[in-house]
Amino acid sequence: MTAQLACLTADVPVAGTLRVELEGPAGPVEVAVVRDETGDWHAISDICSHGAVSLSDGDVEGCTVECWLHGSKFDLRTGEPLSPPAVRPVPVYPVTVDGERVLVDVDAPL
Repeated sequence: MTAQLACLTADVPVAGTLRVELEGPAGPVEVAVVRDETGDWHAISDICSHGAVSLSDGDVEGCTVECWLHGSKFDLRTGEPLSPPAVRPVPVYPVTVDGERVLVDVDAPL
């Protein structure tokens, strides 16, 4: 597969998130499409590696998203956890903005 339409740019405010489900090679993939505080786009697994809850329900600060349940922060560029209790990274995916369309490639995690 290649990049898929995840949403439109108007669907995600600056410092905001949107949960989407895209079709991956092994089935549906839950993705948090994130627009950070500077307006840059990111796509990260929507499932926290610690608590298995939705990261798209968390807060965006700088280039991080914070899990709402236990407070772990993840780097939106790498998926690395920056604070406990999470110790495992989450997948991040390539994002392309084509006009008003936000495209995500879940087949090629970064």
